[in-house]
Amino acid sequence: MAQATQEFGEWPLKRLMTEVCGSGHKSADDLTRAQATEAFERILADEPDPTTLGAFWLANRWKRNTPEELGAYVDVMCERVEYAEPDCDPVDCGANYDGKGRTAVLGVAAGAVAAAAGTPVVVHSGDRVPTQKQDAYKHVLDELGVHTELTPSDSADMVDETGFGFYYQPAFNPAIDELFERRDAMGVRTFVNTIETLANPAGASVHLGSFYHLAFAKKVVDTFVESEFHDLDRVLMFQGMEGYDDVRPGYTKVAEWDAEGDDAGSEGASFDDFEIETAEYGMDLEEADLAVDDVAAESAAITEEVLSGDRDGAFADAVAVNAALRIYAREDADSIEEGLEMARTAIDGGSAYEVLEALRDF
Repeated sequence: MAQATQEFGEWPLKRLMTEVCGSGHKSADDLTRAQATEAFERILADEPDPTTLGAFWLANRWKRNTPEELGAYVDVMCERVEYAEPDCDPVDCGANYDGKGRTAVLGVAAGAVAAAAGTPVVVHSGDRVPTQKQDAYKHVLDELGVHTELTPSDSADMVDETGFGFYYQPAFNPAIDELFERRDAMGVRTFVNTIETLANPAGASVHLGSFYHLAFAKKVVDTFVESEFHDLDRVLMFQGMEGYDDVRPGYTKVAEWDAEGDDAGSEGASFDDFEIETAEYGMDLEEADLAVDDVAAESAAITEEVLSGDRDGAFADAVAVNAALRIYAREDADSIEEGLEMARTAIDGGSAYEVLEALRDF
């Protein structure tokens, strides 16, 4: 341990548990930025024993991480990410890596539509990431015949050539990928499930994500503010299905934040939240209408049918609204309504399907 202390500093995870964060959610203290930085550096170096690591992850879960802690964890991760920026500046879509199990993944179709309308989009995921290990972006793209196990450089080229790009976690974020077995043994989500969605492998200036409660959107914004690595211009988040970046039908909250030199984050004047009713945008349906049995295969089939113009109804309406939100996020449209018009034009005119064909050819 003396060698580890000399290498990392004075805060091994066991000491943090004993003196700072391990006393329970009501009495635990928060970590300082320096403590959080050292803790995650130790974790990525495989220094803690499994018992201590599991206890630390659970303690963080119980007490709930602060934006300062998450910002430190994000920065440690980003120091190890292999970034590859395309020439364009896409929207970074940060969906939960452990996937969906009940409803269709709409982001591939929505991203292709947005790309056809002039808004480049980047998505990223791993392969059966713990804890849910369900279908994610990679698996839908695999079903569509799109290459997914790309180098970061190839992913950047994909964005520039097609308007839509997929970044594969084991390739661009190997340090987090190497935590797979330890995360799988936990059986519950940890802060790693949050920060991996904030890696932003294309170096985009706009982040799009989802939340269940508005408090999480505020925490994500404040995490980006606390991060010394990221320098985003804009964040757009909405209530999503199964923690994914597919907007929830019905009454839904949307949160947006513009940097504009504002270090106040979610408490500043540039943070706003508002409600939308998706039926007003042609998405008059319930979450059950988007349910599928085989998420990857059926999501791929839906993507193909919607983009080719062979399918209308609930799924087509949901794809158009999700595309509109991506277009609006990058401010390529002044409103969601305008983004919706652009999305429907891309589908009706066939250019959205051309994006899918270009992805298959890449």
